[in-house]
Amino acid sequence: MNDGATILLAEDRENDIILIQRAFAKGGIRNPLFVVRDGEEAINYLSGVFPFSDRVCFPIPALPLLDLKMPRSDGFDVLRWLKAQPDLVPMRVVVLTSSEDIRDVTRAYQLGANSFLVKPLDFHNTIAMVETITDY
Repeated sequence: MNDGATILLAEDRENDIILIQRAFAKGGIRNPLFVVRDGEEAINYLSGVFPFSDRVCFPIPALPLLDLKMPRSDGFDVLRWLKAQPDLVPMRVVVLTSSEDIRDVTRAYQLGANSFLVKPLDFHNTIAMVETITDY
């Protein structure tokens, strides 16, 4: 992934946010990482709704990373919304979740996810995961 390409992380758990941010730093990944904490905020960011209307400060991400289980709107809602936006349909989307439920995997792919990754439980594997993500 281009060093200037923005990544949007939609994650509600503070510990997971910190772990992913540290893994980006440790893995030498310099892509800007913006964090939103629920599905509604992710949709607002992607659509450029206030407070995300300044695209210089909040650029369209090259890659959203979506947790499935978030408050207000979940990752499935975000996927459904994304794939209904003609300008955003080509956007690659990675689902990052702690769920290993095959129904979640199937549903995420049906809604347009490009990859489904289960969040690792340890830091070393989280670094490997984010390094893999940058291949997108």
